[in-house]
Amino acid sequence: MKKILINFAHPAKGRSKINAALKVAVENLEGVIVNDLYSTYPDFHIDIAREQQLCEEHDVIIFQHPFYWYQAPAIIKEWLDLVLEHGWAYGSKGKALEGKIFFQALTAGGDTTTYQPNGANLFTIGELTSPFSATANLCHMTALPPFAVMGVHRGLPEEQLKAYAEEYCRLIIALRDDRFDIAQAKDEPLLNHRLDNLILRP
Repeated sequence: MKKILINFAHPAKGRSKINAALKVAVENLEGVIVNDLYSTYPDFHIDIAREQQLCEEHDVIIFQHPFYWYQAPAIIKEWLDLVLEHGWAYGSKGKALEGKIFFQALTAGGDTTTYQPNGANLFTIGELTSPFSATANLCHMTALPPFAVMGVHRGLPEEQLKAYAEEYCRLIIALRDDRFDIAQAKDEPLLNHRLDNLILRP
């Protein structure tokens, strides 16, 4: 069974129904730790040793966050700058994260039609999150496309919130239990694009 670390980062989580729903769906699962970065580090004084130990103890590292101005919230940039040290995460002797699975679980205001070359945002989610894939590559991790909930600015009905939360839970359980097609997932635009095709039967 894989151990899963979810680095949760939302500076205004009390106003986000979807992020709350996703978090609640997975936070009590066996083998899953939700590391709330804004609650743990309200002053941005990140405990590097603690975060590195958490990463070393887990097989899957996820950043769950809203997609603000085509980027992750500020504390994630701070985390990346401080925690991914040379000689630990990358470099000739930096192998601490080698082989771990890495991806984002994000929520975006615009719907899928706006994240296209001819859409309002000009680029796909995959293109806009490519720095995370490059980071995973540098740190010898296996990068997967994001799990993305789109169109949240228009408001999502309760049944849709519930459906996304259930999909997220299914994804996390499949990863934990080694029932997820990693190779095929790499070719998908989003992890939840065709989730049923990626989850392997027991």
